[in-house]
Amino acid sequence: MNSNANCSINNIYRLEGRVPLGKAIPFGLQHILAMFVSNLAPITIIAGAAQPALSQAQTAILLQNAMFVAGIATLIQLYPIWRIGSKLPVVMGVSFTFVTVLSTIAANYGYPAVVGAVLVGGLFEGTLGLLAKYWRKIITPIVAASVVTAIGFSLFTVGTRSFGGGYVEDFGSAQNLILGTVTLLTCLLWNIFAKGYLKQLSVLAGLIVGYALAIVMGKVDLSLIMSGGVIAFPKLLPFMPEFHAGAIISACIIFLVSAAETIGDTSALVSGGLNREITGKEISGSLACDGYASAMSTLFGCPPVTSFSQNVGLIAMTKVVNRFTIMTGAACMILAGLLPPVGNFFASLPQSVLGGCTIMMFGSILTSGIQMIAKCGFSQRNIVIASLSLSIGIGFTTASEIGIWDIFPPLVQSVFSANVVAVVFVVAVFLSLVLPKDMDIKMLEDGKSAQ
Repeated sequence: MNSNANCSINNIYRLEGRVPLGKAIPFGLQHILAMFVSNLAPITIIAGAAQPALSQAQTAILLQNAMFVAGIATLIQLYPIWRIGSKLPVVMGVSFTFVTVLSTIAANYGYPAVVGAVLVGGLFEGTLGLLAKYWRKIITPIVAASVVTAIGFSLFTVGTRSFGGGYVEDFGSAQNLILGTVTLLTCLLWNIFAKGYLKQLSVLAGLIVGYALAIVMGKVDLSLIMSGGVIAFPKLLPFMPEFHAGAIISACIIFLVSAAETIGDTSALVSGGLNREITGKEISGSLACDGYASAMSTLFGCPPVTSFSQNVGLIAMTKVVNRFTIMTGAACMILAGLLPPVGNFFASLPQSVLGGCTIMMFGSILTSGIQMIAKCGFSQRNIVIASLSLSIGIGFTTASEIGIWDIFPPLVQSVFSANVVAVVFVVAVFLSLVLPKDMDIKMLEDGKSAQ
């Protein structure tokens, strides 16, 4: 009797507790489908930029390994090993944050140099995470709120690119826009008409309807699903790491930016999903997992794995935070890494379908950031930090104005010129450190003396 009471569908809204397996799997699967293509796309881009370029077979090995690594890293976040992991429903995957820098390293030094730089950078971020209590005070609530808002903004173009079909020749074609629109409408209608806990499966419903329509429209190549055999184990060390000082320094800088994103992601997740402030232990654990899991990722030849903003958006929208439920999704990822047909099936999901689902989720992250800013209060100091960091961050990284970075060295350009989150983080931290704490009182006193 008691065990049945403890195993309830209502537990999907609680961090702890069991959910009946049959009901947990759809929610876990929804998380994996929401991030699947985005988990694989960075590898394809970096592999294509490498000199010499990676063969299709080598890229296929990395894609399979990436699914396996993302599943293991997610399990460590959910169920920590020592102080590595946050015990939060954080889904891990290969991040777009690193694409520009790692593509440059791959082009200049070759792909093995990417593996070496990520290994060192991952150990650097992981150790920083374990020591978070010594430096965490510089990430004040208003800095974290500004970074979360910036993450929301940065994902809008990702959602739009997916909605139009991704990086393809027929981007923005009528077919792609119809697919994205039908998927989005399915999500919205499901949200309106579904009852109870089923309401939270709107993204999965959109993905299924969109995928079915894509098959009818001939946008899915089902012949590739069995192309990798039935079972294949991940290959260890497909590339031996090579170490170059320039590559390592630029990787470590971008790992710092990624750490800022992770703090923003986990803060948004705790704020939007659990309605509370994040703890120091959770920040430390999530960063340690980000770093050390990225170092582990190099054993499989893969780029870094970090917290996925897409899934933070999904949690903000559905409020499904149960660790056991997300764990079923991580298990699906590991299976996808062991069973090529499963991975190929997920990978065949058209980008437009994904865009139809994610465009609303990314808006949820932005609104989480705005709510966090409101919670911090609109003191003069907070207004200056948030407004200046966001206006510089968004303005200076807009594609049409990117030439403003031209006088800076290539390393600075590669880290900041297209990364709104990095710029917002640096400006917000700088302002938080230099602006006087009693700024508002001084302004009041100056106003009184002027009268």
